Amino acid sequence: MAYPFELGFQDASSPIMEELIHFHDHTLMIVFLISSLVLYVITAMLTTKLTHTSTMDAQEIETIWTILPAAILILIALPSLRILYMMDEISNPAMTVKTMGHQWYWSYEYTDYTDLTFDSYMIPTNELSPGGLRLLEVDNRLVLPVDVPVRMLISSEDVLHSWAIPALGLKTDAIPGRLNQATLSSTRPGLFYGQCSEICGSNHSFMPIVLEIVPLKHFDNWSSTL
Repeated sequence: MAYPFELGFQDASSPIMEELIHFHDHTLMIVFLISSLVLYVITAMLTTKLTHTSTMDAQEIETIWTILPAAILILIALPSLRILYMMDEISNPAMTVKTMGHQWYWSYEYTDYTDLTFDSYMIPTNELSPGGLRLLEVDNRLVLPVDVPVRMLISSEDVLHSWAIPALGLKTDAIPGRLNQATLSSTRPGLFYGQCSEICGSNHSFMPIVLEIVPLKHFDNWSSTL
């Protein structure tokens, strides 16, 4: 989860989020270099006493400032397209979970298990147990096994919602009448928090997401008790 005054992303817990963080660092470095060059040119132009009133054209400079931006855009576009392909590719998922957005809670259905369906509501502040996180804890967590590719089917029954878990690099819109899908795979067990990321009404900020990633053996025990 996020912490106060956090400047960077949350620690990556999935291969996709790791790639997103690397891409962010890669792009940020390019932006930093471009900004430094532009600042240097502006400073040099404002402080120099030299003038070139007779200069009509500069073919070399025009060639450079045409080719260089094109090369920079290619350096940004290629890794971006690679990550987009990774996020859209869903091959042989081990299990499928369907989540539906409601005003204002989430419901989950494990399609590979019979009668494994439940709603997930936010726990009110006055009912939180000691150490509970305000506006983030729910009564029923979504439990999934670690290191297992999961296909998430995401939709809505009323208005636009968005199912988002930053630590896993997930943010998929829940649209009424449409079934969106996303790949979920965590490399480590733990609790991961998210929230609806699409303004969906007066209680938009009161429908958090809590994902509990556990070892496969614990997941089997949990699913068999429901």
